[in-house]
Amino acid sequence: MNRKGKLYFRYGTMGSAKTALLLTTAYNFEERGMKYICMKPIVDTRDSRNVIKSRIGIERECRWIYNDTDLYMLAQELFEDSMTIIDWFLIDEAQFLSSEQVDQLSRIVDDFGSNVICYGLRTDFRSRLFEGSRRLFEIADTIDEIKSTCTCGRKTIINARIDHKGDFIEDGQQVEIGGDDRYIAICRKCWRNKRIEQSRRDTLPFIELKTHR
Repeated sequence: MNRKGKLYFRYGTMGSAKTALLLTTAYNFEERGMKYICMKPIVDTRDSRNVIKSRIGIERECRWIYNDTDLYMLAQELFEDSMTIIDWFLIDEAQFLSSEQVDQLSRIVDDFGSNVICYGLRTDFRSRLFEGSRRLFEIADTIDEIKSTCTCGRKTIINARIDHKGDFIEDGQQVEIGGDDRYIAICRKCWRNKRIEQSRRDTLPFIELKTHR
């Protein structure tokens, strides 16, 4: 096959307009009459309907990706049903994909010449790579960072999980779906300073108790 596709990974912190960029891209493809499909893992359950929705209010219907979905086989079925190759696969929340599913996307690129653009987070609230993101860093043809700015002016890197008081949460499951009430994008320095501040505050009562004994 002469078609030459690419596997793209476009990553950024929460609130960096990744989803808005995906939806804008889909709109442009639609305007040009290009064949595309929008997809996202069903792990993201903030919307009960199968839609990709941006914080700025725009949305578009998508196809769910389940934990056991074989994306390569799904692509074959889609091609057979439409009797043509889909030019672009747009994947939202790609960090929730398994390593195997990322490999399946790479096979779609290599075998069919389709282009696949994956949008997602790089790391979790502990600053550890997600499984899907790690595999994309390993095998994607093109990797682009979608940058956003911390309140201090530095580039955001960390997706910090917060409680109702705005304190950082250090423990818990890697995947916990939430919006601005549960997460804040922050630079590494501010993340470190806030954690130090919390640690000192949390240990102060024990120090005072020991002093008064």
